[in-house]
Amino acid sequence: METIVFEGELKNGQPILMRKLCQEQLPEILALQEEVIDALEVKERLQPLTEDEFRFILDGNGEMIGVYADGEMIAWRAMLIPDNDHEGLGRDVGVPEEKIGQVIYQEISAVSPKWRGYSLQTLMGLVLMDRVDAERYRYVCSTVMPGNIPSLKDKFKQGLEARALKEKYGGKLRYVFFKDLKAPEQRRKESLDIPMDDIAGQQKLLAEGWAGTVMVENGNGWFVRYER
Repeated sequence: METIVFEGELKNGQPILMRKLCQEQLPEILALQEEVIDALEVKERLQPLTEDEFRFILDGNGEMIGVYADGEMIAWRAMLIPDNDHEGLGRDVGVPEEKIGQVIYQEISAVSPKWRGYSLQTLMGLVLMDRVDAERYRYVCSTVMPGNIPSLKDKFKQGLEARALKEKYGGKLRYVFFKDLKAPEQRRKESLDIPMDDIAGQQKLLAEGWAGTVMVENGNGWFVRYER
């Protein structure tokens, strides 16, 4: 029997169930990924997973949860246990080599276009973060494309910080996000808001030890707040 990890309702009163997914749900997972890709205006915002990559996660190398409404899968999200930090995210943000085995990735998520606006991405992220075995994994890493506002807000809301901005996945520009689950809360003294499209300016700050901590919007567009 599938494990129910969350039961509640959306802001419109729609009841939902969140279940741990297994290999049997792979056709639903792939179908929803394709639905999301088809609806994207900028396809590069999503780095899709292959069927083999999903199978790897579902085979015990991480965890996937799915959200169901009226018996239909409307969203899913994944955490991946990387094989020796295979995408290099931990190394990108300075995790010591002897602790690379303590890195876990926040992976891809998908929400049906018909169910946007209900904070499902963030809800799934908070549930998955709460399920991380903090005795085994200390560092959470993830990547987001600049301009993907919902995913950027999602990462910041979970307490992840932008620690790098570089090309990944064969030359695609990505923020590399990071959270140390055992680090004490930091009290930073300096703060700067940088336009999101100022890539060089952000990279300079990141190289100097600043961290992106929140999204800021004003009449001139979106900014990333950097602190140190």
